[in-house]
Amino acid sequence: MSCAHNDLLLVSPFIKRYSTSLILTDLRRRRIDREIRVSVLTNIHPDSILSGATDLQALADLKTLPRTELVHLPSLHAKVYVADEIMAIVTSANLTRSGTIGNLEYGIMLTERAAIQEIRADFNGYVLLGATITANDLTLIQHESEELKKAFERAERSMRIRARRVLQERIDALKVQLFKKRARGKTTQSILSDTILFLLGKRGLRTTELHPLIQQIHPDICDDSIDRVIDGVHFGKRWKHHVRSAQAFLKRKGEIVYDGEHWHLASIVDHSSRC
Repeated sequence: MSCAHNDLLLVSPFIKRYSTSLILTDLRRRRIDREIRVSVLTNIHPDSILSGATDLQALADLKTLPRTELVHLPSLHAKVYVADEIMAIVTSANLTRSGTIGNLEYGIMLTERAAIQEIRADFNGYVLLGATITANDLTLIQHESEELKKAFERAERSMRIRARRVLQERIDALKVQLFKKRARGKTTQSILSDTILFLLGKRGLRTTELHPLIQQIHPDICDDSIDRVIDGVHFGKRWKHHVRSAQAFLKRKGEIVYDGEHWHLASIVDHSSRC
């Protein structure tokens, strides 16, 4: 992405130091590392950390840049890289050594300005739906992950029931920490309302179509196997009820409308009627 000068968007569920080192070296060589805005969208999942698929130090390295924003979004699987409005790459390759030079990957490079703007708008929308991870957050997660790795290695050597239980408790505790990052400064309604507006920005949808799309974006909030409230945000079984509440809230505000079959953004409907 050496053509980026002002804004670099990195979207990848797995990120390793090999690739981030290349990016940092290039930005510093061109002396734009202090000015360029870098947005990183990834999935900080305990399993990925324990398996080594994601390198938290790579994320910490990127956070040394003064204008880097790091966002955690569960269920993220996309790999997209955008340089300013000059170039976008949509690919199967993660931001890792194997993704960069090892695996047989495939992707397309786009240079058409309108297409790049649309891609950037899509993923800027996803950024707003995720949880911002600060440098302090990352340090705490790194510390806990190192302890988890040690516990995991001990559990691997000794598969006793107690060791497994302790390890699972630690993993669950880290998941709760990530839940709290998602809940910080937000409510269930605000998260789901933003998501509904984002999805309806593409096309009108039935409620039955909205549900699976929202669950894909927020698998932690829309988890049918749990029922918990963390810092006022509901995670679990009653998520469809909260989606309906968010729809009613947006309808009262006049931001969405229902035509008897589909939900639409009110602004799009108004624009269509004028045309």
